[in-house]
Amino acid sequence: MRTNRFQRTAVLAATALALPVVLTACSSDNGKDSGSSGASAASSAPMPSKSSMSSQSSTMDKPFGPACASVPKSGAGSFNGMAQDPVATAASNNPDLSTLVTAVKKAGLVDTLNSAKNITVFAPTNEAFAKIPKAQLDKVLSDKAMLTKILTYHVVGQKVTPSQLGSGSFTSLEKEKVMTSGSGESFKVNGASNIVCGNVPTSNATVYIIDSVLMPKM
Repeated sequence: MRTNRFQRTAVLAATALALPVVLTACSSDNGKDSGSSGASAASSAPMPSKSSMSSQSSTMDKPFGPACASVPKSGAGSFNGMAQDPVATAASNNPDLSTLVTAVKKAGLVDTLNSAKNITVFAPTNEAFAKIPKAQLDKVLSDKAMLTKILTYHVVGQKVTPSQLGSGSFTSLEKEKVMTSGSGESFKVNGASNIVCGNVPTSNATVYIIDSVLMPKM
């Protein structure tokens, strides 16, 4: 009986000594759990929804700008119609680009532009050409070498996306740099010409319609 009491006392003493160690270990484990639950909470923080991200992406994939409203809703001159034709042909179906098309024909660049792949064209409107004094414009239109130099300055040999326009520098076919700047749906080319209808697709090019003619160094 006495031996049993000693054994029970020894067991109780050992248990009492071990209990703080067990509690400390549990406290440490709880700390780890707390940390992991914090990490879990952080990982479950609200993220932009796929729908909002895709909506923003789709907006950048579409034509943008105030002048886009005047583009026909159907037919060869509409966005869908232009997307079916190479760039020079597509431009000929847009009444606002008739002066540009005349210039391209005079320079003999129709086949060159239509056969190119994945190019970008900064296309001046009729009003853009109208800003040039008539005598000067007539002189340019009658000088094939000068006209070719000006027109090829409006063409970049790569696809330029809206996301690249914010602070862009691109080499034109004329070999000089074309600079773009801006944000949202408001962009300028060479700091002066506004993109009035951008990201217009054709079968072989992306078109940015601009309100001033770009002039390379002569």
